[in-house]
Amino acid sequence: MNTLAAAFDYGAITPLAAYLMACLGSALGLRSVARSLRSDAGWRAGWLALGAASLGCGIWTMHFIAMTGFDVEGSRISYDIGLTLISLGVAIAVVAVGIFAVGYRGAGPVTLPTAGVFTGLGVAAMHYTGMAAMRLHGHLEYDTMFVALSVVIAVAASTAALWAVVSIRSFLASIGASLVMGVAVTGMHYTGMLAVTAHADQGVSASIGPSPVSLLLPMLIGPVAFLILATAVVMFDPMLVLGDDEWNSETRSRSGNPVRAEQSDLFQRPENFEHRGPFGQYNSR
Repeated sequence: MNTLAAAFDYGAITPLAAYLMACLGSALGLRSVARSLRSDAGWRAGWLALGAASLGCGIWTMHFIAMTGFDVEGSRISYDIGLTLISLGVAIAVVAVGIFAVGYRGAGPVTLPTAGVFTGLGVAAMHYTGMAAMRLHGHLEYDTMFVALSVVIAVAASTAALWAVVSIRSFLASIGASLVMGVAVTGMHYTGMLAVTAHADQGVSASIGPSPVSLLLPMLIGPVAFLILATAVVMFDPMLVLGDDEWNSETRSRSGNPVRAEQSDLFQRPENFEHRGPFGQYNSR
C-alpha cells in the first residue's frame, strides 16, 4: 500500500542542521584548496586532500542528518551499515577527483565542465546509494522527473563548487560562497527526496530494529569529528583565514616594512643606477 513519507519529521531542525553541515564542509573545502594554490608541490596534494575530504564529509553528513528526519508511516526505518559507509567513500572519492583535477589543471573550459559532471554524478550516486541502504517493510519508488532534476542540480552545484574553490581567495568571499553552496547541496538532497514514494507491506509490524537516529548518529560521529579537526587546522593557519592579500597586509603592518614592489617591477632597469667595483665606477643616468 502507499504510505506517507515525511522528510521533515523533526520540523525545521534536521533541514537546518543539514544545511549548516553542508556550509561547513563547503567553507573548509574552499579555504583548503585556496591554501593549496599558495603552497609548493610538496604540500599542495595534502591541502587538496584535506579540501576533498572536508567537502565530501560535509555532503555525506548533510545527507544523513537530513535522513534522520525521514519517516515512513507504518514502518520502522533502518540502514545497511555497509552501503551507508560505501556512500561515504563515494562522496569523498568523487569530490577528490574533481578537486585534484581543477587544483592541478585549473578551471579551464574543458577541465571544469568535465570535472563538474563527474563530481555531480558522483554526488548523486552517493545520495541514491544512501537511499538504497535504507531498510523498511516495503519498498521505495522514484519519480523519474525529480530524479533527473536532482542529478542536474548536483552537476550544476558541483561545477559551481569546483569553480569557486580555485577562483575565490578572500575569507569573506569564501563564507558567502559556502552559504550559497550549502543551499545548492541541500536543495539537491530534498529535490531527490521529492521523488520518493514509499509502499509499505500490509500486516507487518512497524518495528524492525533500532530507530534511524540511534543507528545513524554513531556513524556520523567520525565525519563530524573530522570536520571539527579540519576547522581547527583552518583556524590556526592565518593565511587560510585572512586570504593572501589580507595576510600580506597584516604581516607588513606588524613588521613595519614597506609594501614590496610587484615582481614585474623587480626586473625593470632603475632610473639612476650607480655601481662601484674594483675597476672603477659605472653610472647609468
